[in-house]
Amino acid sequence: MSARILIVDDLAPNLHLLEVKLTAQYYDVVTAMSGEKALKIAQQGRIDLILLDAMMPGINGFETCKRLKSNQATWHIPVIIVTALEETKDRIRGLNAGADDFISKPICDFSLLSRVKSLLRLKMVTDQLLTHTGRSLENAKPILDTLDKRNGRILIIDDHERMVEKIASPLRNHHEIITETDPKNIAKHLKQNIDLVIVSIVSSRFDGLRVCAQMRLDARSRDVPILVISNIDEQTRLARAYDIGINDTLMRPVEEQELLARVNTQLKRKFYADSLKENFNESLEMVVTDPLTGLGNRRYFDSSITPLFDQFCETGTPFSLVIFDVDNFKRVNDILGHDTGDKVLQEIAARLATKMRSIDVVCRYGGEEFVVAMPDTDQASAIIAADRVRALIARSPINVDGQAFDVSISAGVSEVKVNDKFTDIFKRADQALYRAKKTGRNRVCGQEAQKAA
Repeated sequence: MSARILIVDDLAPNLHLLEVKLTAQYYDVVTAMSGEKALKIAQQGRIDLILLDAMMPGINGFETCKRLKSNQATWHIPVIIVTALEETKDRIRGLNAGADDFISKPICDFSLLSRVKSLLRLKMVTDQLLTHTGRSLENAKPILDTLDKRNGRILIIDDHERMVEKIASPLRNHHEIITETDPKNIAKHLKQNIDLVIVSIVSSRFDGLRVCAQMRLDARSRDVPILVISNIDEQTRLARAYDIGINDTLMRPVEEQELLARVNTQLKRKFYADSLKENFNESLEMVVTDPLTGLGNRRYFDSSITPLFDQFCETGTPFSLVIFDVDNFKRVNDILGHDTGDKVLQEIAARLATKMRSIDVVCRYGGEEFVVAMPDTDQASAIIAADRVRALIARSPINVDGQAFDVSISAGVSEVKVNDKFTDIFKRADQALYRAKKTGRNRVCGQEAQKAA
């Protein structure tokens, strides 16, 4: 997940430490050593997440956060407060200032990256919602505020009744809570339009990871956020949980403010995504929309890529083109029927729409072929992004009418060159796709036969 992160800390060693950790994860990092500087950088735009130290001279982190969240140009940027303070009142102060989450020093790498990834997903969905509705930041805020106030339906799964109640108690004031100590009964709860599932993976009577895996295979819960409760020393199981597809983690002993922050983030993302789908469905009849998948069609793509060529000619800002193609799709249609084939295409489209960046132009170009234009992205970065999507689809079966089907995709990638026309970059990406198909499928190739492993 590519993103630009602003780190704010008045101490150079702390700033450098976080910069190294996040740069190692291929994030684009910007730094500031004061609240004043941070406000100026955020105002300039293109910041996806802010890590903000609480205690700084001048404008401290709490006041900086408050100003960010009250500014029409920056209110939508997720903020993580970084603090050495342990008292509950300080965490409450951060949340009251508008912070979306917080982490404590000394910083645990796993906790840091979990928080970052979780809030970047929220930012991505927020951007998609704003883009699709065509509203300005100022006009969209009342809509998102309304979504933020919605009550959620939360399912809590733990074999320990006391732990279930500890989690449920602070949430009951704002949400409808369903508790379950036996995973065999989960299926009946999923019929109730659950908005969030909280699962303990340290339960002794059942395998919490298996519960998560089963929910990701069930069409009713595939897109429902999963918040996992674990012990800090369960690093291997936590990593496996993320591979399965959980959204966030919460470490025991569970602290109330931390619980509320994690739940709030996941519910926001769910409600924003639901609203995005509703708005998306309303535009299915638009001439630039593919009626089967809801993605843009060829006409939409051809018009959307023109500004990228203009920007490249004016500023030299690169962009890349990715062509995705479903492997052996004719066999799917011949053996399983066109109705099943259509549902496979719809699921592939949905995964592309949610896994690519909000600034990427994603469309169904025809048949089983999808094309993505990635602004401000060179070929190497585009290959990494395309291969991440390829791997996700390959390891996540598609469920159609209660049956799971293994589906894979191949992709060809090309970066724009001087004097290129659309047919030039498309031809190179198509040739790269051909190599990917010819050399075994389920892989990504670049325009010069580079492969992403």
